[in-house]
Amino acid sequence: MTKIAIILGSTRPGRNGEAVANWILEQAKKRTDAEFELVDIADYNLPLLDEPMPAGYKQYTKDHTFKWSEKIEEFDGYIMVTPEYNHSIPGALKNAIDFLAQEWANKAVGFVSYGSAMGVRAVEHLRLVAGELQMADVRQQVMFSLFTDFKDMSEFTPADYHKESVDTLLDQVIAWSNALKPLRG
Repeated sequence: MTKIAIILGSTRPGRNGEAVANWILEQAKKRTDAEFELVDIADYNLPLLDEPMPAGYKQYTKDHTFKWSEKIEEFDGYIMVTPEYNHSIPGALKNAIDFLAQEWANKAVGFVSYGSAMGVRAVEHLRLVAGELQMADVRQQVMFSLFTDFKDMSEFTPADYHKESVDTLLDQVIAWSNALKPLRG
């Protein structure tokens, strides 16, 4: 069975991303064509990148890196849930991505974003990073506005029409994850 990780890309206390990621997981679990798991980067306590060798060599020396690598390696594709901080990617998410290289390669990735500008610019930056890591980013993006999809910018209240976007995102990530399996050998 195809395995897709829903990666919660914020570690900020009181983060809105937890509600968003859990809602995406809830929608995904209605499907039978893949298995889904929420992966919260906060659970891995990754320090600022502290490996002496570039990730591409996969010569890790730290227990936290081995643990993170093992988890990410399990999946055929990813959905990254990200806020937008200062027109870009949260530092914690970028750091978590940078710890690894081979584990991401030849896998599909889709994006769910939120923020005052719906997280669009964060995803633009993530698409560049994904390309460098040989990830196939899908076109569909699910975007939530802090003004219309959250009550008082903190309680997640997504409109029903987002469910169709989520289904399209899942269709694309699953299809590409399956298509890339031969490249992963």
